[in-house]
Amino acid sequence: MRNTIAWVAALCLLTNAVGWAQEPQPPAPGAKAVEALDLQAEAAPVLQRALSFLESTQQPDGGWLGFGQQTDPAITALVAKCFIQSPGHGPRHPIVRRAVALILTYAKEDGGIYVEGRGLRNYETSVCLMALAALNDSQYRPRIEAAQQFLTTLQWDEAEGHEADSPWYGGAGYGRHKRPDLSNTQMMLEALTQSGLPPEHPAYRKAVVFIQRCQMLSLTNDQPFAAGSREGGFIYTPVSDGQSKAGTVTVEGRPRLRCYGSMTYSGFKSLLYANVSRDDVRVRRALHWILNNYTLEHNPNMPGEQSQAGLYYYYFVFAKALAAWGEQELTDTAGHAHRWRQELCSTLKKCQRDDGSFVNPADRWMEGNPCLVTAYSVLAIQTALAAG
Repeated sequence: MRNTIAWVAALCLLTNAVGWAQEPQPPAPGAKAVEALDLQAEAAPVLQRALSFLESTQQPDGGWLGFGQQTDPAITALVAKCFIQSPGHGPRHPIVRRAVALILTYAKEDGGIYVEGRGLRNYETSVCLMALAALNDSQYRPRIEAAQQFLTTLQWDEAEGHEADSPWYGGAGYGRHKRPDLSNTQMMLEALTQSGLPPEHPAYRKAVVFIQRCQMLSLTNDQPFAAGSREGGFIYTPVSDGQSKAGTVTVEGRPRLRCYGSMTYSGFKSLLYANVSRDDVRVRRALHWILNNYTLEHNPNMPGEQSQAGLYYYYFVFAKALAAWGEQELTDTAGHAHRWRQELCSTLKKCQRDDGSFVNPADRWMEGNPCLVTAYSVLAIQTALAAG
């Protein structure tokens, strides 16, 4: 009897042990989830230190410094968006509230948000619109719609005497009397897209006409400066026989406008924002240029000493463009695979200064301003994290 009891007890213990072993366990995180967690862990201290720097440099009026050491609505809007998108802060944080209050002091009756007389109406309104849209608060909807309307009226078209055959057509410049360029046009499209302008709005269609004239691709660019080019990269503007901030290159004994990274990523993402198909030749050739010139060491194809110019603007549009493309990995034309999100975050981590800020020693296009450059960096990292 004792043996039977012992045997039954042992069987119960064995059954329980087997049962415990067979209890369902939480599934192990997949490779993508582990990768995302690793990326967040790497980026978190970089973001924390950068946001601490930005918090310490907020001015008493709620803004951040720009031109002439005065608080600036555009830089304030870029920095505010960093805090709006930060899980530890968000739209209702006092830092954000003070910044938004400052931004709204620049709102005009015409719908724009800008500094009177500076000539940056498109740029300033676009960046401020992005910040207001990020708040996701219905109380700002009338101001958002007014800013959208203002931007679309700034776009060059028939209303200003520019028909579709004009190189000005569909583009945006710094203000009504400034010639259009791809940098301002991509900012306008970014703002209109983020703020929910319907994709069927004619502003997108008109913008595509201008954007394709910035692309060095004779198949779709009717401007003489693009004749014979199959490169697919982008220049700054097609106006006045074209202009590239990267200068020219010699092709078959003749000078040709030189494509470069920040404008190519700007043009690529703008085509996607304007609902051009991923299979369209303009998109495919732009992607080919990107894969043929992939780097985070410099602003690609900017010549010599200029290669560091606009580097953080480049990181900003690099992240936006590849997030819009939607692929986690790119394989360049040399066959090297790139996990672009990880590479971007690692690159920026190495660039961060001891005080948490970022700044470009090649001070061009205001990249000597640590508030602006730190905002570019934070927004680029936030975009990369959100693209997972």
